[in-house]
Amino acid sequence: MIQSVDRALRILALLQGDHRLSLGEIAQRLGLPASTVHGIVRTLLAHRMVVQEHDSGHYRLGPAVLTMGNVYLDTLELRSRVTPWTEDLARRTGLAVRTAVMLIDDVVVVQHEPRPDGSRQMPEVGIVIPAHACALGKAILAFDDELADGVLEGAPLRSMTGQTVTDPRKLRSLFDQIRVTGIAEEVEEAVLGECGVAAVLSDRFGGAAGAIGLVGSIDEWPLDPAVVTSLRSAARSVSRELGAASWPPHGEAPRVSEMGTRRRRPRPA
Repeated sequence: MIQSVDRALRILALLQGDHRLSLGEIAQRLGLPASTVHGIVRTLLAHRMVVQEHDSGHYRLGPAVLTMGNVYLDTLELRSRVTPWTEDLARRTGLAVRTAVMLIDDVVVVQHEPRPDGSRQMPEVGIVIPAHACALGKAILAFDDELADGVLEGAPLRSMTGQTVTDPRKLRSLFDQIRVTGIAEEVEEAVLGECGVAAVLSDRFGGAAGAIGLVGSIDEWPLDPAVVTSLRSAARSVSRELGAASWPPHGEAPRVSEMGTRRRRPRPA
């Protein structure tokens, strides 16, 4: 591991969580000398990965981070493959559609199709949700033992609402059910008043490439079986386009570290 690169990435991750920090605060959080942090931050400033506020002198993420993120989203094969299907799925069901991939212990939404009812809705691309607390995350974790172990055997799971399942044993039992159907559910686990279902997306490696899900209000729960059927059909079609031989994935999926792609990033120290 190249130490300077590791430290630069840790600074960016720190600013992602705390938004704006002074040089001293960054150094203290990372346990590094201020002079070392200053040199790295100056380099990040030169590349517009970080900007400094004129009034406070604090640092925050810069526009280059957004640009790189947009390039990633635009070139992500999953995003390009899933978009036509999510548009059709939203029309068929009248619900919002999210597509997500894993980001350490969370899922990040990489594609969002709003409800087609003309209501005012916030764009959701880029939002991060704890994997254990949403249908999208459960759908992925059920088909990747390595990711599931990392989430369930780490720090105690955070409760987002009073309905969030945080018991690892209960979650593993849910994963067993999801592996049979390919479908995961959530009812007010991440957000009060919100429910949803999600389906795993497989690829040519036979593992979980991501998940696609429908989001509705608690007043719409339980969802019509025809809605779940439409979701299942879309997930199967997208997986086929990604090269999957079957859906849901059959047998023991390869571990992430054996797939030549999507390696888990180490947990921050």
